[in-house]
Amino acid sequence: MRITTTSCLCPVLVCLCFVQRCYGTSHHSSMKVTKNQTKHIEGESEVHHRPKRGWVWNQFFVLEEHIGPEPQYVGKLHSNSDKGDGSVRYILTGEGAGTIFLIDETTGDIHATKSLDREKKAHYVLHAQAIDRWTNKPLEPESEFIIKVQDINDNAPKFTDGPFVANVPEMSDVGTSVLQVTATDADDPTYGNSARVVYSILQGQPYFSVDPKTGVIRTALANMDREAREQYSVVIQAKDMAGQIGGLSGSTTINITLTDVNDNPPKFPQKNYELYVPESAEVGKAVGKIKAHDDDTGINAEIKYIITNGDGASIFTISTDKETRQGIISLKKPLNYEKKRSYIIHIVGANTHTDPRFSHLGPFKDTTTLKIIIGDVDEPPLFSMTSYVMDVYENAKMGTLVGAVTAQDPDRSNSPIRYFIDRSLHGDRYFNIDANSGAIKTAKTLDREEMPWHNITVIASEVDNPSLLSHVPVSVQVLDVNDNPPELASDDDVVVCENSRPGQVIQTISAVDKDDFANGPRFFFSLADELPNNPNFTLKDNEDNTASILARRRRFSRVTQEVYYLPIVISDGGSPSHSSTSTLTLRVCACGRDGKVRTCHAEPFLSSAGLSTGALIAILLCIIILLAIVVLFVTLRRSKKEPLIISEEDVRENVVTYDDEGGGEEDTEAFDIITLRNPAAAEELKFRRDVMPDIQSVRRHSPPLVLDGVDVPEFIKQRQTEADLDTSVPPYDSLQTYAYEGRGSPPGSISSLDSATTHSEQDYNYICDWGPEFLKLAELFGEESQQTT
Repeated sequence: MRITTTSCLCPVLVCLCFVQRCYGTSHHSSMKVTKNQTKHIEGESEVHHRPKRGWVWNQFFVLEEHIGPEPQYVGKLHSNSDKGDGSVRYILTGEGAGTIFLIDETTGDIHATKSLDREKKAHYVLHAQAIDRWTNKPLEPESEFIIKVQDINDNAPKFTDGPFVANVPEMSDVGTSVLQVTATDADDPTYGNSARVVYSILQGQPYFSVDPKTGVIRTALANMDREAREQYSVVIQAKDMAGQIGGLSGSTTINITLTDVNDNPPKFPQKNYELYVPESAEVGKAVGKIKAHDDDTGINAEIKYIITNGDGASIFTISTDKETRQGIISLKKPLNYEKKRSYIIHIVGANTHTDPRFSHLGPFKDTTTLKIIIGDVDEPPLFSMTSYVMDVYENAKMGTLVGAVTAQDPDRSNSPIRYFIDRSLHGDRYFNIDANSGAIKTAKTLDREEMPWHNITVIASEVDNPSLLSHVPVSVQVLDVNDNPPELASDDDVVVCENSRPGQVIQTISAVDKDDFANGPRFFFSLADELPNNPNFTLKDNEDNTASILARRRRFSRVTQEVYYLPIVISDGGSPSHSSTSTLTLRVCACGRDGKVRTCHAEPFLSSAGLSTGALIAILLCIIILLAIVVLFVTLRRSKKEPLIISEEDVRENVVTYDDEGGGEEDTEAFDIITLRNPAAAEELKFRRDVMPDIQSVRRHSPPLVLDGVDVPEFIKQRQTEADLDTSVPPYDSLQTYAYEGRGSPPGSISSLDSATTHSEQDYNYICDWGPEFLKLAELFGEESQQTT
């Protein structure tokens, strides 16, 4: 198979010649190769040949951006098996086959039907195959070839980033690098000059230049001054085809700013200034401003102001405002028009940051003269001192002179001064002041122990102008006099252990005195005169403002005496001396061997037996619980009990309930008639029932009485008469109870005492005849008799 192309490139021709020499020349001057199979010749035996490639292929080239009316011819495919009779069909597959590239199936001619862009796709990989048109069998193995898109100069150089911003210091040397710009060209850099870019400057000369190959922008003019011009706009062009005519180009803009350097010294606009300041100006406040101009910016324009000399250097000071760069003039000392009416000072303004490269331009500082004129002002009175300290003894009489304040008018008029105390701050009125002389006197009796210092404020005003006021603080110290006796430092009880020994230190005491130190210590301790020889305790003065209490005997007992009182006399060292008697309470306590107090209260016998507080509390709780149980029991006994049997029929009758069932047959004393007698007489007549009583002894104590067949009502009346006539009883009514039911009961007795039969032999049917009141009882006995039978 052979390939023909319209390209006239030398490498292609060399390749074609090389292929022709290797494989021979076919008919029609085409490159011919044999198929990749063994060929059989008639009349000859089978001969094995070296397999040869049936395709001759190479790269095809097609120009991009083809805009002709006809499809662009790319090349031709031809197989050695093609005899020109149309039996060979050529097939093209791969990238763009059938859409971009079309092949003539008979001739093998390839055409590009669309305009190609190398920048989008630089080459296409395709596959060619020759098959038998009638059998559809491949005549050649499939072969791969490449169609390359040949570049043309259809893309101009571009600056991807822009516009650009750059800075360069002013006064820079020629050739100082500012910025490097780079343009890109989408054309093929390996083919021709389509992508070979050259840089040039279109705008910005003669200040800047650009390197044609690298695109580096540099300064081209010396001593460019920022103060003269700060901003520059430079336009750079990039052109391909190495800058030749017909090349494409692109441009960009670079905004270059000259940065500041300290090449300008500060200067005062004037050499002489005047400033008016009233004499009433406050110390520390600003009284004026001054400024030196500097054409530089930033730190290069920072200025420091200094007062170098002049008669006002000690009166005024100057500082720099960092924002406005002004010199702020302030007052260091108060002004006095009457003493000096003007001042002259010299002010220097100098840069704080200098550049040695520009030192040849001269000193970066400037000097000016400022004249300050003092204005006369009607000033308030001026005290002779800024504050006063005075003293006075406590207990001084009212009207005692404490001290005096003085003030005068600083003006030439010398107006008279009046004084008064500022009562809005001190309303206690301990002091008064003379309005004309300024003398301060006491208005109350002072007590140092209550208030040792008094602070007042005195105001002075001019008589001619009362609105002008001056204030001065006055501190009055109250001096001490010995007017307070010493006292014990603590009034707590002193503990005395029961096991104390003679001479043992019980407690060390000290004293305090409300007076000042000079009228207080040293303190002197002694026992009261009425108890010079105390048998229990003694006192020892330690001569260091303390005293020790010592025991004089062995052992103390809380049972015998729990508390002792010891009067102690304490004297101070003032003049005259003051003394006081303080009674010290000593309490006897039980102590351990180590001296620790166990208890200080008298304990009961239970405590001495070893019962603790917890055990005593437990016993008390038990007693309280027992008392509560007794009270509850008594309450329940007193509460009314409900009857055991309640009649089903409400007959509205009074039913008397008797809880006494009797003692049975053996109860021989239950119904003794003697119990119906007077209890005193019954006690005298009481005798044993199992022994025959002595009738004679009974008769000696009472009138004859027949017990058998006694008339009980008559007996009760007799006893009532005796009780009424008895003069030995107390003068009040007495209640005597007789267990007598009366007589005439229809049912008779139901007691079993006189029953001659057993319980089982009784018939209780007669109870039904007693009436509805006994119906329930009849039912109960009826059920019982039925159960018995």
